[in-house]
Amino acid sequence: MINPEEAEVVKRIYREYLGGKSYYAIGRGLTADGIRTAAGNDYWLASTLKKILTNEKYIGDALLQKTITTDFLNKKRVANKGIVPQYYVENSHEAIIPRDLFLQVQEEMVRRARLDTGTGKRRVYSGKYALSHLVYCAHCGDIYRRTQWWIRGEKIPVWRCISRIEKRKANVDCPSRTIYEKDMHAAVVTAFNQLIAQKDEFLPGMKLAMERAMQTSNSPRVTEIDERLEALQKELLKKANAKQGFEELADEIDALREEKQDLLVEEANRAGMKQRLDELEAFLADQTTEVTEYDEGLVRQLIEKITVYDDHLAFEFKSGLETEVQM
Repeated sequence: MINPEEAEVVKRIYREYLGGKSYYAIGRGLTADGIRTAAGNDYWLASTLKKILTNEKYIGDALLQKTITTDFLNKKRVANKGIVPQYYVENSHEAIIPRDLFLQVQEEMVRRARLDTGTGKRRVYSGKYALSHLVYCAHCGDIYRRTQWWIRGEKIPVWRCISRIEKRKANVDCPSRTIYEKDMHAAVVTAFNQLIAQKDEFLPGMKLAMERAMQTSNSPRVTEIDERLEALQKELLKKANAKQGFEELADEIDALREEKQDLLVEEANRAGMKQRLDELEAFLADQTTEVTEYDEGLVRQLIEKITVYDDHLAFEFKSGLETEVQM
């Protein structure tokens, strides 16, 4: 039985994570709103939020025998790390989170963990500022970080390539420029306004391309795989209960699950792209006048990447659109 209040908290966590927030920011918001964890704790740890974002039960699936009892007298349970077989059962109960949304979150978790800058350096994801993981250097490919300069006794926020900030450690002579935060924010506002001015030119073509893409469906093949998996799982259980070998069955099941996962990821990517286009269309429909102020929420929602060149910034939006701002 789904608890409506708990379900709303789970949905909020998924929504905010895909919106660009870090574990810390999500947890801080939940704590500030007086929302406790399932265990009754006031504070939300990153490990707790990660478990929620990776738990298959929220999409209606179940992984049986994650833990096993090793001491029945003391009821001691330990993690099942290959001690006995585990069984993954799909659609075993009502879902809270749509499967495509769950897959989008898994993709985002992988992206944040890798945070590929093309420099061979691993950068830690930060959701403190909306631009923290979006701004890249055109010269060395590293990310820009917010820092502060002391100018006439006043702290002024600026954005600099990390290779320059960590010059002594990185041993890289990057010629990238430093951008005052106020100028960066002004460029973002300009980029949004360029989209608004050109919306009648690109929206129809993008919508048509998306409609064509959505006509392709992996559902028939997924249904075939589901039917085969159901039969194989029944056969595997029979062999396991009879203590017979089932390695070949297990290998086929793993191969089918991997194929199904790839098909579902494709579907999730299409659904995600449609959602991003819908969000852009909604923004443009609601925006009857030019944007006048920098908005962190819009940045997280609509911008995929900003590349800093010597004379301009190149903006890539999550919808696939691109624009440049001279500065």
